[in-house]
Amino acid sequence: MSKSAANDLAKAKRRTVMSVLMLLTGMTLLVVYAVPLYELFCRVTGYGGTTQQADAAPGAVGKRSFIIRFDAEINPQLPWAFNPVQRQVTVRAGERKLIFYVAKNTSDEAITGTATFNVTPAKAGRYFTKIQCFCFSKQLLNPGQRVDMPVSFFVDPAILKAKNLRDVSVITLSYTFFRARKQATRPATRGKANNKGG
Repeated sequence: MSKSAANDLAKAKRRTVMSVLMLLTGMTLLVVYAVPLYELFCRVTGYGGTTQQADAAPGAVGKRSFIIRFDAEINPQLPWAFNPVQRQVTVRAGERKLIFYVAKNTSDEAITGTATFNVTPAKAGRYFTKIQCFCFSKQLLNPGQRVDMPVSFFVDPAILKAKNLRDVSVITLSYTFFRARKQATRPATRGKANNKGG
């Protein structure tokens, strides 16, 4: 084999090795960042009923009203009771509303819980915006502790311009509490705590 042919073969091997390494690096980065990127996509688009987050309501209140229903679920591995204080409220687009869920640790040990959430119909997620929510952080409840957990939200007035949401008059906000993988060491501070149970 000539020297030129050997050099070409060595270059081709280097290109192949570099291509494989770049492919492996790309696949590794995709695995590492898949969940954060998916969560970002869901937050931006409201995909799958993912809600939005804001610091304040827009100020302008529209004439159209929506019934907001509240749903609560508990994973079987979490010995808590969890319910909304109100089953539903009526709000106008852009109107800020504050409601509460109540959670109680029914076990004899301190347990940290974390909540997942979504809204239905899923296409309304892009317009359902939370200002304050217990779901933004983990919640630690001591044995028998009962906590009022606030949710402050509004329906974005932009929903009034969305043609595909003209048929929507009822939106359901759902939470499911799970036992957190990492257990905290301090009790929940968000909301009103009542250590006497009840």
